[in-house]
Amino acid sequence: MKNRYDTRTATVKRKIKLPRVAVILTALVLFGFAVFFVIRFIAKHASQPSAAAELETLWAAKDYESIYTLTETLLHDVPFQNLALTYRGYAAFFLALAQTDPQQAQSYMDTAVNSLRLSLISAKKNLKPQIEYMLGKTYFHKNILSAYHYYADLAVHYLTEALASGYTADDIYEYLGLSYADLGMTNESIAAFTEALSVNSSETLLLAIARQYYKNGQTEAAKPYLYRIKNMSTDEVFILTCAQLLGDIYISENNFADAKAEFEMILKKDPNAADAYYGLGLIYEQEGDLIKARAHWRKALKAQVNHPGALHKIDSKK
Repeated sequence: MKNRYDTRTATVKRKIKLPRVAVILTALVLFGFAVFFVIRFIAKHASQPSAAAELETLWAAKDYESIYTLTETLLHDVPFQNLALTYRGYAAFFLALAQTDPQQAQSYMDTAVNSLRLSLISAKKNLKPQIEYMLGKTYFHKNILSAYHYYADLAVHYLTEALASGYTADDIYEYLGLSYADLGMTNESIAAFTEALSVNSSETLLLAIARQYYKNGQTEAAKPYLYRIKNMSTDEVFILTCAQLLGDIYISENNFADAKAEFEMILKKDPNAADAYYGLGLIYEQEGDLIKARAHWRKALKAQVNHPGALHKIDSKK
């Protein structure tokens, strides 16, 4: 009887002890997981200062590819980390500008837009204007790369937001002027370009403002900018472009002699200048010489088979 009793007692004791062991083991496992995650959290946050320093070093070296790679790793570990998002957006922007493949450039621009918009959500107040400025520039270049130019309004939005916040940059008004021009907002474009001239009088800017004045019917205001480019430029492409626009202005003013001189000068330097042939055709048409006019429009089509003006004139004069 004693042995049977002892056996049952031992079994009961084992049954009592087993659940306790399971509880202890479970607690140990949970504690282990807790320690692991705490260590991981501390390690990540302890590494942030070193990551920030590394990003600053890479930025100073203009090593945008390495910044792009490093921020991808940082965001994989800690999604929506503002510092990583900001650096990734900036790096993607400059990588896009360096691309020769438009599709690859567009892909980088998309990454820049997404990263900067996310970083803007949690950015410190004093950093938001700079991010808005970069977003405006990114949308401007995205607009250029896109088959359908739907992003000029976003470029204007973020650039004006940056200005309203007190942010300044030498190129901000030039970007604004070009974006307004894409939107057909000629007066706003001229105003922005005029502001830009106070810090920059590049040939590109002078030509841009002259085009806007011409588009707005203000030919007298456009001509001084074109004269400046012709007198100061050593770039033949700019000189010929200005001569073409001057020729168009002279035609609009019925000054056919000066217009003809501009177009003939262009053709001496570039015998395949379709627009110059087209302009000469317009002059001969106004002078009543349709034979010479059609001959020059045909030359324009030989230089550029799809020249819209010459195609229209040839079809309408049959």
